[in-house]
Amino acid sequence: MSSPTRSGLETTGLQRQIGPWQATAINMTQMCGIGPFVTIPLMVATMGGPQAMFGWIIGAIIALADGLIWAELGAALPGAGGTYIYLREAFRYRTGRLMPFLFAWSAVLFIPLIMSTGVIGLVTYLGYLVPGVVDADGNTTALGHVIGIAVVVIVVFALWRRIGDIGKLTTVLFGIMLFSVLAVVIAAFTHFNGGQAFGYTPGAFGSGGAFWTGLGAGLVIAIYDYLGYNTTAYLGAELHDPGRTLPRSIIYSVLGIMGLYFLLQVGVLGAVPWQEVKDSTSIASLVLERTWGGVAAKVITVAIVITAFGSVFAGLLGGSRVPYEAARDKVFLPWFSRLHPRLNFPVVGLLAMGVITAVGSLFTLTDVINMALAVLVIVQSVAQVAAIWTLRRRQPDLKRPYRQWLYPVPTLLALVGWGYIFYSATTLSKWLTLAWIVAGIIAFLIWAAVEKTWPFGEKEIREAYAQ
Repeated sequence: MSSPTRSGLETTGLQRQIGPWQATAINMTQMCGIGPFVTIPLMVATMGGPQAMFGWIIGAIIALADGLIWAELGAALPGAGGTYIYLREAFRYRTGRLMPFLFAWSAVLFIPLIMSTGVIGLVTYLGYLVPGVVDADGNTTALGHVIGIAVVVIVVFALWRRIGDIGKLTTVLFGIMLFSVLAVVIAAFTHFNGGQAFGYTPGAFGSGGAFWTGLGAGLVIAIYDYLGYNTTAYLGAELHDPGRTLPRSIIYSVLGIMGLYFLLQVGVLGAVPWQEVKDSTSIASLVLERTWGGVAAKVITVAIVITAFGSVFAGLLGGSRVPYEAARDKVFLPWFSRLHPRLNFPVVGLLAMGVITAVGSLFTLTDVINMALAVLVIVQSVAQVAAIWTLRRRQPDLKRPYRQWLYPVPTLLALVGWGYIFYSATTLSKWLTLAWIVAGIIAFLIWAAVEKTWPFGEKEIREAYAQ
């Protein structure tokens, strides 16, 4: 069946207005957000001491290796929806629309679940400023849950505008995020104790030591904090010169955030003993309080709350484009393909993901992280490893403005890393992931029978990205 050529992709209704700076800002705002401010204590507790700082470095290596997969696929296939397009183009020859369907099915769950962690973190830090939002043990109260849902409503309202205006707003949020992280880093290093920061627990790196026993669970936390380097891939149809903008935004954002995270972790450990760090619910506020006093702590906490808002904002911005592209391609519910008649953004995708984000914010941070990552590893990360191999073999002449450096080494490294992370996730999250995938396959078979497509009809092979 015939289909549009690459030039025809410009007629989607989306506008290419996001340049390299805004693209990198979108990624870094989504990557940082509230993540390290709520997970540093979890990382230190999991890895048993200051050696947790190396968990961020190993996580960054996996993220960068995976980012190079995104960079090649996104530069070659620059459309709205990211992974959906990559899996559609790679696997249509053997399994028709099964893989893109499963991705769209799962993305509507795991993307807003990841966003809900930002809401949970926002509420946690708000508890430092507003009594009654969290209890004495750091658990969210009923008031906190109400505030979290209200935050999601505000995010959806903020996204109810043209992409050009959103790009400008994201740049402002990125500036606030950078200010928050750097303020905590500078405050920590003004009262830095090197012996305390690098006082690794005895035997931590030996056989059976705390570092190795906690590495798997620590990487689950670390890779969660790096997620977001791929946000601009979901906005491929709205990037200016995507062949250059997309790879640069991914590589720059991973390297930039790695540096910030490492400095933040080392600084925190140098300012507060690790035994206190692991039990803190708002570690950044504690660092500011110990170093610059209560007023500074409150000011920076406000900035951190805004940073958390920015991460949810950037994530829902990119995520809402996934079901839009799937529906436009007739692999998802048709009403997800509707754009706002005047503002040109996917209305139903934004609203649906906003609702799931609000529901996810009612659960605990650890549960949501494990569930979201387990689903993401199988349906997105491992599938994209197979996709880049398949496309290299089946479409060697596909125009690739960026080709992965040292291919296939980064791809193999990413595969090993993601496999280890899935193995390290909680047993419950792994079983729930498998159950969700089985449910998705059943849903696909029902849909395929109704539509009379593969395996109940012919495969529809479309060369949408033919040169």
